Amino acid sequence: MSQDRGPRRPRRLEKCALISASATVLSLTASGCVVVHGEREVLPSATRAEAAKALERFTTAYNKADKAYDASLDAGHTTGALAAIDSARLKAGAANHPDGNPAHEPLELTDAKFTIPKKAGWPRWFVADTKANKGGTARWLLVFTRDGLEETWEAAYLTLVAPGKVPEFKTDEDGWAEAVPANATDVSVPPAGLSKDYTTYLQDGGKTFADGVHTSSWRALREKRSTRPGLVTQYIDEPLTNGDYAPLALRTEDGGALVFFTSRHFEKQTAARGASVPTPNKDVLALTDGEIKQSLTMEFVSNEVALDPADGQVSVLGRVQGLTSGKGE
Repeated sequence: MSQDRGPRRPRRLEKCALISASATVLSLTASGCVVVHGEREVLPSATRAEAAKALERFTTAYNKADKAYDASLDAGHTTGALAAIDSARLKAGAANHPDGNPAHEPLELTDAKFTIPKKAGWPRWFVADTKANKGGTARWLLVFTRDGLEETWEAAYLTLVAPGKVPEFKTDEDGWAEAVPANATDVSVPPAGLSKDYTTYLQDGGKTFADGVHTSSWRALREKRSTRPGLVTQYIDEPLTNGDYAPLALRTEDGGALVFFTSRHFEKQTAARGASVPTPNKDVLALTDGEIKQSLTMEFVSNEVALDPADGQVSVLGRVQGLTSGKGE
C-alpha cells in the first residue's frame, strides 16, 4: 500500500583517524594519521567504551523526549524502525498531554553486554543486550548504527527477548563478533529475505517459521478478530528492507544467525451497514486523519529479532510494534 519511507539524515564519510572512503591503500601520513580504505578494511564497528557511551547517550535522550513528549529531543539518537515507532508514540503523547508526560518514569538500562562485529564498509553497528526497569524480566536488545566516524550512533532496532533466549555469538580471539551478509546462503533464509518471507507467512502460513507467539499464535489471533459479527477486519503485511530498515545479522556460535528486521502492517476495520467501528483510544485518534464513519485503517511498523539457523525453521524471538498512522473513512 505504500513504499519504504522515513527521513534519512545526511551522512558524511569524512575520516582520518581510522577510515577514508577515498583512500585505496594503507598509508602513513606525515602527521602519523593512519588512513584505511573504509570499504575494504575489516575493523571492529566500535570500541567497547564507545558502545557504552552510545547506550548512555541514547538513554539520556530517550528520557528527555519521553518526559516532555517531544520527538525532537531524541530524533538524533534513533533511526529506522525504532524512530518510526518512537516518534509516533511521542506525537500522540504530545497531542493528548501538551504539558508533557504525566506518567513519565525514567528508563534505566543496566547489566549491558555489547556484541560488536568486526566488518568492512558502512554502516558500522553493534548490539547492546541490557536489563531494564520496564518490560518485566525480558532482555532489551538495541541495535546501534552509524554511517561515518563523525556521525552519532543511532538506535535502529529495539526488541525484547525472554531471559535465556539470546543465543551465544561466534567471536574471534579478541571477542569481536561476525556480521552475517544480507545475502548469506548458509542459513535457512538469507537475512535480506526474512522480512518478505515473514509477511508472506502472516498472510498464507507455511513451514518457514516455527510456531510461537509472533508467528502461529499471531495468525490465529488475527483470524479470530477478522470474523467478529458486524465488523470486518482485513490485514495487509509488507516487507521493509531498504535504507535504515535494512536487516542486520550476527553469526551465532552454532553457525546460524540472529537477525534483526522490519515489517509494516495495515489493519482495516470496516463496520457493517448500520453498525460502527469500535471507538479507538485517544492515542490512536491523535495519529488518525479523517473522520471515522464506517472504517478505520491503522498502519503499524514492527521490528523483529529472529533466530535463523543453518538448517531448519526460523524462530521469531521478539517483536516490538507501534502504530504510526491511521485513516478514518
